[in-house]
Amino acid sequence: MTAHQGISSAVGRRRFLTRTVVGGATIVGATALGGIDADAAFAAPQPSLDPAFAKSSFVEGRITRIDGSVLQVLGSHGDRACVQLTNATSIWKGEPTTAAAIDTGDGLYARGVPMPDGTVAADAVWVNIVNMATTIRGIGKNRLHLSHGHHEIVGNVFPGTTNASYAGQALTSDLSKLRIGQHAQVLGAWRPSDDSVDVVRISVGH
Repeated sequence: MTAHQGISSAVGRRRFLTRTVVGGATIVGATALGGIDADAAFAAPQPSLDPAFAKSSFVEGRITRIDGSVLQVLGSHGDRACVQLTNATSIWKGEPTTAAAIDTGDGLYARGVPMPDGTVAADAVWVNIVNMATTIRGIGKNRLHLSHGHHEIVGNVFPGTTNASYAGQALTSDLSKLRIGQHAQVLGAWRPSDDSVDVVRISVGH
């Protein structure tokens, strides 16, 4: 691979992961009464049971600025929004965390209630979340080499955090059954610094 090809590959991978993070999934139906775990970001539509939350709003995009507890977000379609974090906001970035883990440049999905000033008071925020179909190309001690189409992706594996599901069975920390060539659905958190993905869950089989 030439240096030019290497740069083009890296740029393509970053564009793919950015698109996956800020526009590759639809956050629908999760209301202020909905779930706050990673799967809730990809939940099916559900009607709100509380009229106060019937008009829940959803924000997606890249964080361009952080002003105290307010996140300024540029959406994947060029729209802009402000997300207000509160003491009750649940934040996920590979695992449940706090606002201190959020950085400028991160991608996010946020679910919350629209306020009179146009901001969205978030009850849940998912930072850099990805959920993508891949093929396992290599297996190392602390990483997986994955591919999605023409994009090569490094998946970081962490004992105690990364779990696997085999053929729809219960999650397990045992990754020994992963095999090169398997098709795998990966849920994790993108690292903008190096374009790798921290793998939270990898599912193989049917």
